[in-house]
Amino acid sequence: MKPKHKMIAAILTVALLATAGLAQSDDDDGTPWFQSWFDKAKPGIDPVGSQRYVEECGSCHFPYQPGLLPAPSWEKIMGSLDDHFGENAELDEGDRKTIQNYLLNNAAGRVNYGLSNKLMAAQRERPLPLRITEMRYFAYEHSEIPKELVQENPKVRSFSNCDSCHQRAKRGLYDEHDVRIPGFGRWDD
Repeated sequence: MKPKHKMIAAILTVALLATAGLAQSDDDDGTPWFQSWFDKAKPGIDPVGSQRYVEECGSCHFPYQPGLLPAPSWEKIMGSLDDHFGENAELDEGDRKTIQNYLLNNAAGRVNYGLSNKLMAAQRERPLPLRITEMRYFAYEHSEIPKELVQENPKVRSFSNCDSCHQRAKRGLYDEHDVRIPGFGRWDD
């Protein structure tokens, strides 16, 4: 490379770095512009991390990971435990607050996990349901599974029994390649 070309390359490099530095420092929310390149959501969803939640809620049903529903949904659920989908699931106030705080702090839209992000992105501006099975992404992902394999299957009974078919659901992993429907076998769409 000729000295003149080296000088032009050096000037262009300095100009580019200076411009990038200004652009980064001018970000309104304080987030560096390049950070999104490196921010990646963790796979799956955060496994349940509250023993109190597992004891109280998991004693009646699968302890759903908080990241499967957004905070407003969890807030409504926890605010109406006297009629929890037809059952009285009232807790003493201390336990209720502890569990509610855990659910709200780890809800979809507040954590950076792949499944939580997909649930929220698919829901868009639609109303937020109280049932995970009514989340738009959930409905889409399960739409090809014949209802008789689930609802008429005594080993599954409902799409809300996640761990009946998702072998690693308790660890927060809902990979479609790990689906085994009792009495049917591996599901492959």
